Amino acid sequence: MKLLFDQNLSPKLVNRLADLFPGSSHVRSVGLDGASDDPIWEYARLNGFAIVTKDEDYNNLSVLRGSPPKVVWLQLGNCTTAQVEAVFHGRFADIEAFENDPSVGTLVLS
Repeated sequence: MKLLFDQNLSPKLVNRLADLFPGSSHVRSVGLDGASDDPIWEYARLNGFAIVTKDEDYNNLSVLRGSPPKVVWLQLGNCTTAQVEAVFHGRFADIEAFENDPSVGTLVLS
């Protein structure tokens, strides 16, 4: 699964999680830093990314539009990049199952 990290997450996560999610990117790296939700959604859809965000808006788009793209919604509150990284490592099996389930558009990680 390729992940597209939203602007509310550190770009460092791309490299820190490259062993589990090769080919991932950050909105800043693809020229979408500061973009509204729609262009980010469309970029992810057209390029095979799942959106990783702390923003509820992408979950709402997923409910309205369906997937792709899939959405990984982080409900972690204020936390460090290392804590976010740890969640992805600890929940890798859940994320893989989510990727392979076409009936689910959003995975909540808390």
